[in-house]
Amino acid sequence: MSNLSPYEKLGVTEDASFDEIQEAKKKLTLKYKNDTQVVETIEAAYDAIIMDRLKMRQQGKIKIPDQIRFPEKIVSPKITPPQNNFSATNNKIPVWLQNLIDSPSPKEVSISGIIFLILAIISVLNQSSETLPFLLTIGVAASFYFLYQKERLFWRAAGITFVAFVLGIGLGSTLANAIISSGFSLTIDNDQFASLFTFCFFWLVSNFFR
Repeated sequence: MSNLSPYEKLGVTEDASFDEIQEAKKKLTLKYKNDTQVVETIEAAYDAIIMDRLKMRQQGKIKIPDQIRFPEKIVSPKITPPQNNFSATNNKIPVWLQNLIDSPSPKEVSISGIIFLILAIISVLNQSSETLPFLLTIGVAASFYFLYQKERLFWRAAGITFVAFVLGIGLGSTLANAIISSGFSLTIDNDQFASLFTFCFFWLVSNFFR
């Protein structure tokens, strides 16, 4: 990692916006918060990028937003304590919910999407009901893996995955029964329909939760 440029260490391109750079730093810092050495490397890479942008600004090549603070002029911001368990920056979203929501990269969305799409296709094409539990088990494992990689919190990842599984099976089965009761017919059976819902829930939580 020592041979990588500051931009590569943060996983951004040299033409990335300040918002993208700060978001990358935030995600990496959260991911490696228990590894002091890695966090220091992330901070150093971020400072190096900001210094590079400062030089570019002095040369008149770019304009830097006023809220960007440079390493040599960092001033501790005035922090307003949260009230009623709501974030100071957005009093409409509870803090606990902000801590759960994630902003995935296009790569993360694509990788998980391909995996759960393959599982969904197999579950629809396979006519053996004995295969569905095995496919759902793979889905549970994949969802847990993606969530665990973000925060390294075992029970948190397991809990979110369990909730997604219960909601997917429950809502999928309920909707399938409602469709049949309305006089419509399904080209797949109830279990296959419920599994599709479950894979969709797995994809959603593994990308947009952490």
